[in-house]
Amino acid sequence: MTHPALQTRLCDLVGVEYPIVQTGMGWVASAKLVSATANAGGLGIIAAGTMDHAQLADAIAETRDRTDRPFGVNLRSDAPDIFERADLMIRSGVKVASFALAPNERLIKTLKDGGLICIPSIGARRHAEKVAGWGADALIVQGYEAGGHTGEIATTVLLPQVVDAVDIPVIAAGGFFDGRGLVAALAYGAQGVAMGTRFLLCADSPVPDVIKQLYLARSVSDTFRTTQVDGHPHRVLKTAFTERLVRTSFLTSLPRAIANAVRFKQMSGTPWLDMIREALSMKRTQELSWSQVVMAANAPMLQKKTMVEGQPEAGVMSGGQVIGVIDDLPSAKELIDRIVAEAEATLARLESDEGRLRSPA
Repeated sequence: MTHPALQTRLCDLVGVEYPIVQTGMGWVASAKLVSATANAGGLGIIAAGTMDHAQLADAIAETRDRTDRPFGVNLRSDAPDIFERADLMIRSGVKVASFALAPNERLIKTLKDGGLICIPSIGARRHAEKVAGWGADALIVQGYEAGGHTGEIATTVLLPQVVDAVDIPVIAAGGFFDGRGLVAALAYGAQGVAMGTRFLLCADSPVPDVIKQLYLARSVSDTFRTTQVDGHPHRVLKTAFTERLVRTSFLTSLPRAIANAVRFKQMSGTPWLDMIREALSMKRTQELSWSQVVMAANAPMLQKKTMVEGQPEAGVMSGGQVIGVIDDLPSAKELIDRIVAEAEATLARLESDEGRLRSPA
């Protein structure tokens, strides 16, 4: 019998057994990983940002074949075909929509009207208040420690701010990897934790083993944030490639970004008109400069080099500071079972300590 403290509002909202979310990491959150997470009692989320419409349809169908439990899809909210993707998710019975970039009010309404639960990711209190006002069902609050796109504020500072500001379930992200962290997040008022790097480093992750071993060999100080990947602050592992990337000026990186955009177009089959529409949408909705829009063309291909092709010398590896405290590659089920057992042991210890303090001398 699971400890009552672990049966949170998040569990009730999305219909999962445990308040543990596997985030939608590009090139990583495959049908295999998502379904393994779902079958283990957590919430798995497909990464749609690097998929075209047909690939997303296939990923949803494969995940459905592998599990009968709830799962989600992570969307690029500025994708040119975003409402077609929303319609696909509605027709396919996907339970949860999460977002790589903040959704607008119309998109949230469309998905909610179709029966989906909307869970945006945010990095500031004001963003939490805005999307909650638009009808978001829950929030993922991601702190400075996290991998990939991340903000300036540490999870331990940002999380209580957001919990106090909104009345919907809040999910903590950034620096979580075990049961102690889950209990700490609950103590702050969160209703669960979301983890990317920890699920990337499990046996069900499709990332090549040579890349996983590089992650396992790193310390907590072996990551840094840079805007040279895609124009946004992005936490990646320190490598010779990424350190060289940081020293690259915009003028010298522009040809590479354009070449990567062409390669991504060829790989995905995206029409040029759709790519131009997406660039215009990014510039408008995210208030980006043209240089940042061009830089954004780098990200998918630079990550594919490592996460799919296993070439650390030619691409980037997103990762949180938590890499320094991860030293194994369990299955998704082993990982979730272990986190739950550690959380229950931590809760039992705290309850025992509280009982002793209350006992008369």
